[in-house]
Amino acid sequence: MYARYTLLIVFLLALPVALAAAEPVPYQPQGAPADPKVAARWNKFHDYQESVEILQQLAKAFPKHAKLQSLGPTYGKREMWLLTISDFEHGDADKKPAYWIDGAIHANEIQATEVVLYTAWYLCEMKGRSDFVDRLLKERTFYLLPMMSPDSRDAHFYEPNTTHSPRGGQRPVDDDRDGLIDEDKPDDLNGDGHITQMRVKDPNGRYKPHPEFPHLMVRVKEGEKGEYRLLGSEGIDNDGDGQVNEDGAGYYDPNRDWAWDWQPRYVQPGAHRYPFSLPENRVVAEFIYQHPNIGGAQSYHNAGGMILRGPGEKGRDYAANDVAVYNTLGRQGEKLLPGYRYMHTGNDLYEVYGGEIDWWHECRGVFCFTNELFTPFNYFRSTDQHGGFFGSDEMQQTFNKYLLFDAGFVPWKEVDHPQYGKVEVGGATRNWVRQPPSFLLEEECHRNMAFTLYCADQLPLVKVQKVEVQDLGGDLRQVTAIIENDRVCPTRSASDVRHKLTPPDEVRIQGEGLQVLTGLTSNEPFFLSPKEQKRHPETIKLDAVPGRDVVYVRWLIKGPGNLKVEVQSIKGGSDQKTIEK
Repeated sequence: MYARYTLLIVFLLALPVALAAAEPVPYQPQGAPADPKVAARWNKFHDYQESVEILQQLAKAFPKHAKLQSLGPTYGKREMWLLTISDFEHGDADKKPAYWIDGAIHANEIQATEVVLYTAWYLCEMKGRSDFVDRLLKERTFYLLPMMSPDSRDAHFYEPNTTHSPRGGQRPVDDDRDGLIDEDKPDDLNGDGHITQMRVKDPNGRYKPHPEFPHLMVRVKEGEKGEYRLLGSEGIDNDGDGQVNEDGAGYYDPNRDWAWDWQPRYVQPGAHRYPFSLPENRVVAEFIYQHPNIGGAQSYHNAGGMILRGPGEKGRDYAANDVAVYNTLGRQGEKLLPGYRYMHTGNDLYEVYGGEIDWWHECRGVFCFTNELFTPFNYFRSTDQHGGFFGSDEMQQTFNKYLLFDAGFVPWKEVDHPQYGKVEVGGATRNWVRQPPSFLLEEECHRNMAFTLYCADQLPLVKVQKVEVQDLGGDLRQVTAIIENDRVCPTRSASDVRHKLTPPDEVRIQGEGLQVLTGLTSNEPFFLSPKEQKRHPETIKLDAVPGRDVVYVRWLIKGPGNLKVEVQSIKGGSDQKTIEK
């Protein structure tokens, strides 16, 4: 008994020493890593140079799963940097099922770039920290292009603009067709860096100050006298044609330049000369054509909290099988992104001809979404507060007053105008309304990234689930293989199959001295209504392996020895099983 007490006392005395010697476990909050190799802030917006530096640092810090390349220069001589992320030690990155992510094809939609950068940073930093990310990078490849229109995005940062400009590119265009180019841009009359609104006092005007938010102009009711007349956005008549701000930088819309259902400018405003007339889009398309392994894509825009799928044309839709895939992914997105709505672009929003996501689906057979980042729901977390893409004026003003402390609006200030005399300028700043404030930016980045990673995880992934061999006697054997795809997306979309965009999937049987007599396929295990492939039966061609389903393949073979069954899919990867006799 005494010995037992002695041992207990010794143990208890030694315990504090052991505990003191143990390494303290650092506190790690959930979400992004607290000790990243590449230090980056996600409560701020990064200009072109800052964005490039983040990409370069990621490629340098994570050479085993990040590779940086330029697709070519823009009109303004900025390189279009693309980051490829995968586990390079497991398989050829350009043959794995791949997901494309781009942002800010509309340059003023600046948070789109931040979501792409955050996704790249998160995937790199969480490699080795997250089982999910480890598996995802082992199975998948990500191609990330944060800035589709870097020239205009930097113009939004450093030149006077509204929250809505510049939407197009920086190549000069004669918008008003007067023979001059970009000769009547907006003018920053009070020198504050923002293009706001102009007003003059006028008892016959149709506007008055809002009773609670006096710097907000509201239209008076019928029969009511106004106090002010609004004169449009801040600027002067630079070319003396009687119009103000009618020929600014650009204008063409890079998201009306894609080679599916393209329409000229008189049908689709913003269309340029012909599909892929913009070199920035053309180099992107060339890269994509060279990477048929891309099966899913995300293009980030703003605003309004929408998860958009094509088609862009009203009254038209994709094949039912493809729509079912979009529905499964999009409805999951609504759960991950509070306040967002899953929508059909042409039917539920507006018509788009020559849009990027239609080109992705119809010309590349890829399931593609456009997420319109930032939702009015985020103002006060209430579904009753919606008021259009950007929320009602009252919502904006309340949020601005109590959460931004009036930083979102420029107070009205009197200035001299060469045409109108004394005018007042004021209104929303260029960095408010379309873009979330800094304290909401990181959540926007993470939630949208999470949806995109979910979609990437649901890309097809083929497996040889099972191979059965039955001896029929007389040196004959029957081999049956079950080819599985347990993800939501099929190996080839209906659009891919219809337009023959990528080669069919192949299931091949091999073996030394093997003679393949017959090859059959079936969608059920009993081969009640099999389909025979008479030519080259050793390599069975499949239109697709459906999502969350299997395909049955059967051969009648002659010859002894081991055999191997291999499946290869352009968008679904590859797998194999060897059967030893």
